[in-house]
Amino acid sequence: MNEGTLLAAVDLGSNSFRLEIGRLDHGQLQRIQYLKETVRQGNGLDEARNLTREAMQRGWDCLARFGERLAGFKQAQVRAVATQTLREARNRDAFLERAHSILGFPIDVISGREEARLIYQGVARLLPQSDERRLVVDIGGRSTELILGHRHAADVTESYRVGSVAWSMKHFAEGQFSESAFAKAEVAAKAVLDEALGAYRRADWDVAYGSSGTIGAVADVLGAAGRPPGLIDRAGLAWLRERLIAARTADKLRLDGIKEDRRTVIGGGLSVLQAVFDLLEIDAMQAAQGALRHGVLYDLLDREHSETDIRSNTVNRLASRFEVDLPQARRVGQVACHLLKQLRSSDTTAAHDRLQRKLGWAAQLHEIGSQISHSDYHKHGAYILDNADAPGFAQPELHRLSLLVLGHRGKLRKLDADFEDELFVHQLLCLRLAVILCHARRDPDLKGLQLASDGHVITLGLRSDWSQAWPQSAHLLREEVIAWQKTPWILALT
Repeated sequence: MNEGTLLAAVDLGSNSFRLEIGRLDHGQLQRIQYLKETVRQGNGLDEARNLTREAMQRGWDCLARFGERLAGFKQAQVRAVATQTLREARNRDAFLERAHSILGFPIDVISGREEARLIYQGVARLLPQSDERRLVVDIGGRSTELILGHRHAADVTESYRVGSVAWSMKHFAEGQFSESAFAKAEVAAKAVLDEALGAYRRADWDVAYGSSGTIGAVADVLGAAGRPPGLIDRAGLAWLRERLIAARTADKLRLDGIKEDRRTVIGGGLSVLQAVFDLLEIDAMQAAQGALRHGVLYDLLDREHSETDIRSNTVNRLASRFEVDLPQARRVGQVACHLLKQLRSSDTTAAHDRLQRKLGWAAQLHEIGSQISHSDYHKHGAYILDNADAPGFAQPELHRLSLLVLGHRGKLRKLDADFEDELFVHQLLCLRLAVILCHARRDPDLKGLQLASDGHVITLGLRSDWSQAWPQSAHLLREEVIAWQKTPWILALT
C-alpha cells in the first residue's frame, strides 16, 4: 500500500462497537480517528440465543453512523470483525445481512482463537520490541482471550466463554454487589478457565499485559486513585472489590476514572479478572495500548503480500499435516491461475493478485481429504476446512475455500453456493478445468488454450489438433460442459 493510505477496522464487540482509522506512515499506522459506542449486544441474547430485535437495532444504528464515516473507502481498506455475541447468536445471519448493507462492507465473524491472535497482534505492534515472553489477556463482554507470544508471534491462543457482560448478568443481577456474589462469580469463572492451567504456566511468560475493555477500565480507576499509571496488581484489585461492595449497587458507585458505560458491567469484569490473576499466578499486569482493532489494521497490511499473509502459512501447514501431493497441488494451482488470468484480464493488478492467491490456496488443499479416504475425498476436504483451526481466516473465508474444494469435482448442483457470484464461479471453473487438465499428474499441454467470457457464457478455445492429441482430457472437458448445464452458466468448447 502507498504511504498515506487510510485503513479502517470495525470491531463488533459484545459490549461496544469500535471504529479505528489509521494512516500508513513508514510501515506504522498513525491514528486518524477513533469512535466507540456502547451497544451492549451481549445482553441482547434471549434464552434461545437469538438476538432481540432491540439489540439488532442498536447495532444497525451504530453501524449506520460508522458507515457514514467510511464513505469513500475501498473494500481493501476496511475490515469489520464480529466476536463472541455473533458467534453465539442463532439468528446472526439476519443481523449480518442488513448490517453488511448498512455499513457498506462485509463483516467477518471470527473464531475465538482468531480473535486471540488478532488481539496479540494489536498489543505486540504497539509495544517496543524486546525478547520478553508475553502473556496477553483480554476480557470482553462474553469471552476472555488468553495468549502466549514472543515478539510478533502468537504461540498459544485460546478463547473462553466468560466475560464482563455475561458474568454481570448472571452474578450481579440489577447491579447488586456483595461479598457472596463476588465469591460465586470468581468460582464460576475459575471453573470455565480451569483448563488454561496446563497451557499457560507461570514459567512460560515474563510479563503480563491486559488489552482493552475490562482491563483498561480497571487500570483507569486505579490510576485515578493515585496508583501507578496502567498497572494492575493484587492490592489494587482487592481495593476496587471493596469499593464496589461498599457501594452495594452500580448506580450508587462513585469512582473517579470509571466511565458511565462501565458501571453496570464492572462487577462481572472484575470477578473474571480476579479469577485470571489467581489461576495464572499473576502478581501484576500492565494495561496495553493495542487491542483487537489494531491487530485487524496490521493484519490488513500483512494481507497485501503473500510472504506476510498468515493465511499462506496456514494453508502450508494444513497441506503438510494432511500430506498432500505437493507437485500435483502446485501443478493444478499454476494451471488454474493461468486460466483465471485469461478469464479476468480486465482486473486491476491488486484485485487479480488477491483472487489468484485464494485460488492457489484452494488448489493447494483440494486433495487434503484423501488422507481420510480416497472415496469422496473432496467432501472430506471441505469438512476439514469448515472445521479447521485456521489462523488468519474468518469463518466466511474458510467456508468459501471449502466450497471450492468441495466443488472442484463432481456435480455442481450439490454446492450450496451463490452461482450469481461471478468471482466465485470464475475461480471454481478455473479450478475444475485445471484438475481435468492435470488428471494424469503431469504438466498439461496448454498451447493454444484460451478461456474467455461473455456474460454468463464462458468459452474454452482449443487448437484444432488438441482433442486428437489428448482424447481422455477432451472427453473430460465435454463432460464438464454437461455439468455446467445444471447452472445459470454455459461452458462452451470451440
